[in-house]
Amino acid sequence: MTTGVFVVVALACDWLFGEPKRWHPLVGFGRLARFVEGGLYGGAGVAPQERCWRGIGAVSLLLIPITVLVTGLHELPHLGWVIDILVLYTALGHKSLHDHACAVARALASGDVSEARRRASHMVSRDADTLEIVPSTIESVLENGNDAVFGALFWFVLAGAPGAVCYRLANTLDAMWGYRSDRYRDFGWAAARLDDVLNYVPARLTAISYALLGKTCMAFACWREQAPRWKSPNAGPVMAAGAGALQIALGGPARYDGVWEARPLLGGGRAPDGRDVARALALIRRGVFLWVAVICGGGLLHA
Repeated sequence: MTTGVFVVVALACDWLFGEPKRWHPLVGFGRLARFVEGGLYGGAGVAPQERCWRGIGAVSLLLIPITVLVTGLHELPHLGWVIDILVLYTALGHKSLHDHACAVARALASGDVSEARRRASHMVSRDADTLEIVPSTIESVLENGNDAVFGALFWFVLAGAPGAVCYRLANTLDAMWGYRSDRYRDFGWAAARLDDVLNYVPARLTAISYALLGKTCMAFACWREQAPRWKSPNAGPVMAAGAGALQIALGGPARYDGVWEARPLLGGGRAPDGRDVARALALIRRGVFLWVAVICGGGLLHA
């Protein structure tokens, strides 16, 4: 039951206060990761296999000491519970995701398409001038529902503060290095594969949550038929199930760094409009209530 209380408190803190305005741990970690990348990446003559090993070293150097430190703090008598709540609070990004997506929706509602495009470009990695504003925003909401909310909750329940911090930092490294570009294809391999492993179970639990809280049969059908064609083994189930649950069509071609990528279609039904951004956010909120109910209910059963 203690875990359930910590989850509720951390979620409430995230919703009330949002991301720390200054000294955000993930922002500081990102700067540290850039420093480590600069030291370990190497010059143009480094062989691909060696570059891969350098990436493994960078991930290990960044994750192991911090996870060990949090483990030690987590074990402190009388203070461990504070560490648990603070770590989960900083690992969560529910309010931030809500605020970013709502900013896009407000700009669209006011007719300011250029502002909506600018806001949407902050949520996705594709080229801003060609992105489809509403589908891109919803795809980001659905995918980050797993990465910034449910994945963090899963690893906190499973392994406490050390699990949540390791997961969120690995997810951050994947967002920085997990690209198939010339620069990161080898160096970012370890970050991408670690994120795939850590997200395997949470992504499928997220997809199940979306399906149960939306158009269930369509969501499961889209997951089964469309997710295997998506390049990411975890984003595929999450986004396919989410699009099916909302009965909207997502996916399709997108341009990254000037190169068009032929992505498969996800979901089914009509093309989304601005109102569907709010529907996607509502799906995440219902998922949070479902997860809290399950976590607290499980704690009561074991009390």
